[in-house]
Amino acid sequence: MSNANRHDVHVLNGLIGATLDSADGYRDAAGGTADPGHRALFERRADERRALADELAAAVRQLGGEPHADGSILAKAQRAFADVKHALLRDELSVVEAVEAAEDQVKARFEKAVDDPAISATTRETLRRAWDRIRDGHDQMRDLKHRLQGQRDAGSGLYPR
Repeated sequence: MSNANRHDVHVLNGLIGATLDSADGYRDAAGGTADPGHRALFERRADERRALADELAAAVRQLGGEPHADGSILAKAQRAFADVKHALLRDELSVVEAVEAAEDQVKARFEKAVDDPAISATTRETLRRAWDRIRDGHDQMRDLKHRLQGQRDAGSGLYPR
């Protein structure tokens, strides 16, 4: 791998890890929700994130690098904390809040990468396309969180007060 590609590969590999963490988080959320609609949504998002990680890995290979195959230890610890929180609170909102908070972090990492002045034009275009998909997923979770908060605040009976 040339020195010119080294930085791009490093950034892409970091984003692969974040994307795999996101996929794992969605998969965990699918297992932690009682709502079949949310479960299907989380499973679909997990599959989308895995596909995106595969695309980023292909970009790393094109640059002559070796793509990362795993997420981070920190993300696994954060998901374990979210599992404990959900077990204590036992509501859909806590699951969605944990997913949305994790998506905030992933979105921020992609935004930083897209704005990195040292990234090549080709990699930047790859990142912009990926970032659009990340942003869409994040925004969907944000909207779901707000909808659930509204239901709770309206006293719909879905959430104990």
